[in-house]
Formats: sequence, structure tokens, C-alpha cells
Amino acid sequence: MPLNEGPRQSGEHRLSVNPFYGPANPLGDMAEAPPTHRLPDQPVAPATAHQLVRDELMLDGNARLNLATFVTTWMEPEAGLLMAECRDKNMIDKDEYPRTAELERRCVAMLADLWHAPDPAAAVGCSTTGSSEACMLAGMALKRRWAKRNADRYPAARPNLVMGVNVQVCWEKFCNFWEVEARLVPMEGERFHLDPQAAAELCDENTIGVVGILGSTFDGSYEPVAELCAALDAVQERTGLDIPVHVDGASGAMVAPFLDEDLVWDFRLPRVASINTSGHKYGLVYPGVGWALWRDAEALPEELVFRVNYLGGDMPTFALNFSRPGAQVVAQYYTFLRLGRDGYRAVQQAARDVATGMAARIEALGDFRLLTRGDELPVFAFTTTPDVTAYDVFDVSRRLRESGWLVPAYTFPPHREDLSVLRVVCRNGFSADLAELLTQDLERLLPELRRQPGPLTRDKQAATGFHH
Repeated sequence: MPLNEGPRQSGEHRLSVNPFYGPANPLGDMAEAPPTHRLPDQPVAPATAHQLVRDELMLDGNARLNLATFVTTWMEPEAGLLMAECRDKNMIDKDEYPRTAELERRCVAMLADLWHAPDPAAAVGCSTTGSSEACMLAGMALKRRWAKRNADRYPAARPNLVMGVNVQVCWEKFCNFWEVEARLVPMEGERFHLDPQAAAELCDENTIGVVGILGSTFDGSYEPVAELCAALDAVQERTGLDIPVHVDGASGAMVAPFLDEDLVWDFRLPRVASINTSGHKYGLVYPGVGWALWRDAEALPEELVFRVNYLGGDMPTFALNFSRPGAQVVAQYYTFLRLGRDGYRAVQQAARDVATGMAARIEALGDFRLLTRGDELPVFAFTTTPDVTAYDVFDVSRRLRESGWLVPAYTFPPHREDLSVLRVVCRNGFSADLAELLTQDLERLLPELRRQPGPLTRDKQAATGFHH
């Protein structure tokens, strides 16, 4: 959650109340316009408060046209109804809401089976508010396991975590919050994610684990998890160091099992200790729900698990948050039940077809070079060709916003700060028809962009609100 610095101006601003918002006698609700940065002195009618808030929200972008976010922006009405019926259930109260707790356990079991846990019944896992919390939990488990193995040296020795520079910011937060050195493998040339051999070379006796990303947010590509595990196998043969892998499958762990069944990235690899995913991304649930799973109880240190009374029995819990709604967990179970394997396969294939088809049409325009084609995650990134000098990707992003499209433009991290790209995330609900409309809008803009004397962007860091 961003820190709120409060109102930027000292002068008080008040909301304007339309007389028609009030009851039969509108003068009653016009007595005082509510302030915006302090509690009003008097209550207002529910209809008035509702309309005041709704009017302000009209200025938000249309979520369905937001191609920056991986987060689900459409669900079936039946799912929305279930969520409304469960929004007052506190997920932590497992003894009071035992059926909601049971649905959570079923979801964990389904994911353990989907990700080929050696014994799905023995795999341990939990729901979270999203992948960020799930990554924090996985990182904590990696650090605690390392600390136990190195009790004679810790805390004098400083632990480190190896990952690509393309990781989501939650991993940087983890390293900061839990005092772990972040060892980042930089991008090189046309390689935009982690290189297995380079990652292995950064490992030493203080490495708590290596993070592999199944679906980089920068370009939608899968990192080679099997090759990473093989490189770490070689490290163990050479040095004796047994370094576990965590797979951040925030998006890809709900795509690859259905569309890339022959790709080995999950618990089939003995070195993979844990996996996380976002139920609210390609898990097809509204925000916020995530999942963290460990291959077995040994991978999750017992001292990190808290236990609560559950119907007179024992219910283990592992979370950073305490109170949170059960609605998203119920919605996840609904979606698993509703779609099944074949349904998920069809939905994800449709998203991939939209991504690959749209990428091909954009490439055919002639002004753009594709970095990825949407054939892994249904996501692709592209930049302008070298001969385009009249405009840049930030100009394109800004002009598309005029038609309501939110297409992020951003620069890549070290060592490819020279590269600026646009990225399109194709989600369930972003249909082939919408993709065609976006492509037509882009094509319509090109003659104007080509006539510019040069790129209009002066500050690339301020050119877009999107940041990794």
C-alpha cells in the first residue's frame, strides 16, 4: 500500500452536493458540503454518500482496458455473487467458518496435484493476499532453513538470495525487510531474464536459495527453471552446497500446467522447494488472493507455523496478515470447480491466441520490433525499430491513453537501460475484438506520430505511472 502524505495544500476543499442527490426535501442534505480531508461534522444520507464517491471514481480508468495489469478484471456474475455473500467472513476464523477453511484446503490440494508434488496429500500450503505475501513467506522459509543448517555461523554470516534483475519488486522488499543480500543477475544483450550459469556463479555458502520466475513481468518470458536446477546440481557436485529453488509462478504457474504440459518447472524437479502463484492473475479471480506451496513439510520449518484450534482439533496457519476476507478463496474454489483442467486450458489458450495474433499484427505495421510474441505468458513486449526517430514508446503510450487504453511504456533495468518498450498483457476478458480495436487505434495514430519532429518525452521516468 502506498504511503499517503496527506493533502498537499493547506486550504480545505469541500465536495459539491447536487440537490438531486438528496431525499424528497433536498435542502436537508445541502446544509453542509462535506470536507475532503477531515471527517464531516454531520452524517449525510446513504444515497448522497454513495453518489459523491461514485462521481469521483468516474475519473478512474476502465479496468478492462488496462493492459498494464496482470490482475483479473472480469469474472462471471455467479462468482461475484458468491464473493458478495462471503465478504463478511474473516479467513483467519477457521473455527467459525469451517467450510471456508475446507475450501482453502481443497484449493491447496488441487494446486499440489497440478504442480506435481511428490505426494499431494503431504504438500503444505496456504492462501495469501497475493503473490507478494506468498513470496515473503517462501523467502522466510528459505532463510530459516539456511539459518538452521548454518547455526554455527549465523547471525554473523549474512545470507543472500540469488535472482534475476527482472524479479518483481516484492523480492527486493523481502531482502530489505528480512536483511538478506540481494544478488541480481543482470540482463545481457537479448537475454532479458536470469541466466542459469550466471546465477550459479553468484551462489556460495551463504545463499539461502535461487528464485526462478515462471513468467517475467518485463516481457512475459519463462525463465529456464530446469536448466537452473541443473546448474545448481553441478554446484552441489563440485562444492557440496545444496541450494534450493523457489519458483515465482505469480502468472505462469496458472498458465504452463495447461498450455505447456511438457515443460518441467515444478515439483517434478527435486530442487524446487516451493512455488507461489497469484490466484488473482491467471488464476482468474478478482484481487486479492495468492497461494504458497512447499513440496513437503520438511521444506517449511515447523517453527514458522502457528496453530489454532479448529473444531477442537489442530489447524496450522502461516501468514503475514491476520484478518482478511474469505471471499477470494471461495471465488478461487468456484473457478477451479467451474472450469476444471479443460476449462482452464481453453481460457488460457484463448488469451495466448489473442496475444500472439495481436503481436503479429503490430509487427506487420513495420514501425515496431517484438521482444516476445505472447507464446509463453499471454504477454508480449515490443519497441520501435531503429529507423523510427520521430517518436518513441512513451509517445505511443501517451497517445493510446487518449482512447482509453492503458499500455505501459518503461525502460529495462541494468544492463539494458537503453531499451524502452511497450508491454501488452492479454487476460481473460480481453477478447480478440478488443485486441482488434486496440490495433486499429494504434494504426490510426501512426501517421501523426511519424510527422512529429522527434520524441516528445523529456523525462522517461515520469512518462508513465507504471513501474516494476
